[in-house]
Amino acid sequence: MKITREEVRRVALLARLQLTPEEEELLTGQLDAILSYMETLDRPDTEKVEPLAHAVDLVNAFREDRVVHEPQAEELLANAPAKENSFFKVPKIIE
Repeated sequence: MKITREEVRRVALLARLQLTPEEEELLTGQLDAILSYMETLDRPDTEKVEPLAHAVDLVNAFREDRVVHEPQAEELLANAPAKENSFFKVPKIIE
């Protein structure tokens, strides 16, 4: 695949980049090399290869979501400077 300077100019325009002629030439060569390398991914025969959802066969990597220590409101509020029922009491900041 050969990328042209016009295509590089179009992409630069869409990206709102101002390129000098030297930068256009450099990017044309670099992008052409990248796209040529990417064409090698089309070469292998993958007809008999099953698609993968994930490279590693993991069922569930997370722990079970369960409560192991349920805190008690009295213990949590023991050191609170002010409390009301089972809630922290804070100063009013909006009138």
